[in-house]
Amino acid sequence: MAFQFEILKKDGSSKARRGRIITGHGVVTTPAFFPVGTQGTVKSLTPEELVEVGVEGILGNTYHLYLKPGHETIGRLGGLHRFIHWERPILTDSGGYQIFSLAKLRKISEDGVTFQSHIDGAEHFLTPEKVMEIQRTLGSDIAMVLDECVPYPSPYEYVKASTGITTRWAEKCLNVRKSDDPALFGIVQGGMYRDLREESARDLTQLDFQGYAIGGLSVGEPKSIMQDVLEWTTPFLPENKVRYLMGVGTPEDILNATLQGIDLFDCVLPTRNARNGTLFTSRGKISIKQAQYAEDPRPIDEPCRCYTCLNYSRAYLRHLYLANEILSSRLNTIHNIYYYMKLMKEIRAAIEEGRLAEFYKAQNFQTNELQDEGFGCNETFFA
Repeated sequence: MAFQFEILKKDGSSKARRGRIITGHGVVTTPAFFPVGTQGTVKSLTPEELVEVGVEGILGNTYHLYLKPGHETIGRLGGLHRFIHWERPILTDSGGYQIFSLAKLRKISEDGVTFQSHIDGAEHFLTPEKVMEIQRTLGSDIAMVLDECVPYPSPYEYVKASTGITTRWAEKCLNVRKSDDPALFGIVQGGMYRDLREESARDLTQLDFQGYAIGGLSVGEPKSIMQDVLEWTTPFLPENKVRYLMGVGTPEDILNATLQGIDLFDCVLPTRNARNGTLFTSRGKISIKQAQYAEDPRPIDEPCRCYTCLNYSRAYLRHLYLANEILSSRLNTIHNIYYYMKLMKEIRAAIEEGRLAEFYKAQNFQTNELQDEGFGCNETFFA
C-alpha cells in the first residue's frame, strides 16, 4: 500500500515537528490524534460526524475484529474501510494490550500467545504471522506488530525476557510482510527500565520498519515516569520515520509528548469520558452531572464552535445524562472529539509559526471538578 512520511517544519525550541503521513486512503497531518474505533466504530458517532469535526484517521483493533465478526468475514465484504463506511486512513493495533488485559487467561511463548476469548471462553492462538494475516485481510493503512505489553510494576528480568520476545515477534512480522501489505510499525517496549527501552529501540530500528511506536505506557505508572521513558526512548527513533505513542492521550500528555518529537497519538479518553459525563473545555474539565449545571443556559465551552456547543445548554446536557438518554453520549462525544481535533490543529499551527513554547504556557490543563473517572487511556474490552 502507498505510504510516505514527510517532515514539513521543526520547532526551534523543542523536538516537536509538523509533518504529514500519506496513505492510500488520504493524508494525515501531524502531530495527529486518532480516536479509537475498537470494533469498527467510534462509539456513538457516524463516519460523517467524524469527518465533520476534522478526524483524519481512526484506530481499529485486531483482537476485537478477529473475534467478532471475524477478519475473514470483513475481508469477504470488501475490507474494513468498506465494511464500516470510512474512506480515510485506519491504523489497526495488533491486540497486544488486550492480551495483556487477559493476564489470567493467556499464555505467552516464543511462537505467540494462547488466550481465551473474553466473549465465550474459546481458546485461540495468535502468532506474529497470524496478526499480519489478519491486518492484511482487514486492509488497514498502518499495521502494528505483535507485542507484549508488560504491567507496571514488573521485575527487571521479566521485562528483559518480554522485550526480547517482542523484538523477535517484530522480526517475524517483518519477514512475512508482502509488498502490498499495510505500512508496518515496530513497537518499542522495555517497561520502565532505561537500558531496556534503549535496547528495544536500537534493535527495532535495525529492522527498518516504516514507523515506530512506543508502547507499554499509560498502564498505571506515574506521569513523571512516562515522561522519563519518552526522554530516554525518542532520541533512538529515526528522525525520518513516524513516531507513535500508543494509548496515551490526555491533552497535557499529548502536548508534552509532542515536545519530545512524537507525531501520532490514540486514546479512548475523549470518547469514554464523554459517555461518563466528563467534558473537556478551554478552562479545564467539567462533570456535566453536577447539580450546579441544572439551570445553566451556557454551552459546555463558550468559545467552542462544535455542533453541541452551538445548539445545546449545559442544563439540557445534564438532563440527558441523568435520564440515561442515548443522545447524551452522542452530543458529549461530538464535543470531546471536536476539542481534541481543535487542540491538534492549534499545536500544528504553533509549530508552524514558531510559538509552541508560548502555546504550551497558555494552556489550562487543570481539572476543575474531578479526575478521569479512574480510567486510563489504553483501550480495554469495552472502550
